Order: sequence, then structure tokens, then C-alpha cells
Amino acid sequence: MRFIHLEEVDSTNAYIMRNVWELEAPVMVTAYRQTAGQGQRGNSWEAEPGKNLTFSVFYRPIGLPPMAQFSMSEAVALAVVDFLANHGIEAKVKWPNDIYVDDRKICGILIRHSVMGDTVTYSVIGVGIDVNQTLFLSDAPNPVSMKQITGETYDLPLLEKEVADIIERRLERINDPEQRVRLHDEFMKNLWRGDGNLYPFTDTATGESFDAKIESIASHGPISLRLADGTVRTYAFKEVSFQ
Repeated sequence: MRFIHLEEVDSTNAYIMRNVWELEAPVMVTAYRQTAGQGQRGNSWEAEPGKNLTFSVFYRPIGLPPMAQFSMSEAVALAVVDFLANHGIEAKVKWPNDIYVDDRKICGILIRHSVMGDTVTYSVIGVGIDVNQTLFLSDAPNPVSMKQITGETYDLPLLEKEVADIIERRLERINDPEQRVRLHDEFMKNLWRGDGNLYPFTDTATGESFDAKIESIASHGPISLRLADGTVRTYAFKEVSFQ
């Protein structure tokens, strides 16, 4: 994995998209300060400059079909779980790819794919991990950082190299169909609220609130929820939210 370090940029994802034809994959672009970092659903990502890991990875999979692109999300999410485990932090993946410690969010992931024909030609993987920040000023309801959990202050350059190596190893697995199956099984075992209990959800189209347990997640991403009465509903991204 090669590295590009920037002092300030609107967002590392945007930087890659502007330079996509000049960059050689895989490469990690890091920034001391992002002025327009984005999260899921267009939300801004709060990151105090110089306190957190904010980066994007430019990656070209080999022969990855579009229907299997969710495996990249699984690989990156599990890589972050691995990384946090190295530092004594037990984390889970909140579908589709936020990373939670207990009921608090420590990492957000945003992935954009370019598809041509029957393959994913390249992907831009944006990751924000809360590391040394201890004061959060935005209206985000539940952020938490590594320092808040462990009390330690971390060396960001060392963490960048560590997490880059873990992500690269995880991504190598998505090019093999059999490895993708194993990756999905591991993803299912690391799901936040994937313990078979009922939890509250909201149907984002109707506003309906209901209790359900996670029944399954398809290899291409949609989640199936089993309600208390036994009925099963399946939702794609952004169609249902956890309460």
C-alpha cells in the first residue's frame, strides 16, 4: 500500500475522484484536516484536526462482479474490527458498515464503486476512526474514541500503517469467490445487535417503528428482519434504520 499525506483537503474521497486516472492502486490518502468529510446519507463527519484517522483507500479489485461489491464493505468493516481488537477494543459492525463499541459509534465507512460491464473497475473507500478526540461538538448522538475507551493517546502515523496493512490483507480475500463466502460468514458473526434478540427499527419510507431481530443479510447487502409475529421483511440500504 502506498501513501499520500495531505495537510488539508475537502475530503480524501473527493481528492481520489479528482485524480482517479493518475493514481496507482492500492493507495491510501490521509489528511490532517478534511473540510468537507462525508458520512453515510450525505452527513458530515466530525473530526478534530490531527486527532483521528481520516483517510481513503483507492483500490482496484480483480474480476469482482457488481453483485459481490458488498464483500468489499464487509472486508473493510472487519479490518477495522481487527484493528481495534489489536488495541484491546471489542467492536461490532452495525449494518451496513458503521463500527460500534457497545452502543457508541467509533468509525464510519463510505465506499463508492465504479462499475463497467460485469466488473467493479475501482473503489474509493473512505474511513474515519475516532482516535484521540475526546470532545465532540456536533449533534452526532453517540460518538466515542479509542482514547475515551482506553485512556491512551495514540501515535497516528503508526496507526495509519497498521490499519492500511490490515485493510489490504482483508481486501485481497474478495477476489476469490470461496474467500468471499468465508468473509460473509465472519461478517455475520460480528454483527452489532446480531444476537437473535428483538430490537427497535424504523421503516424510513413509512416512518413505522417495529421490533425485530436480524434474520440474515444477503451476500449483496440487503438485510432481512424477523418481526415478533414471525413475518420477515427485507430492506435494502437506507430503507430501514436502527433506533
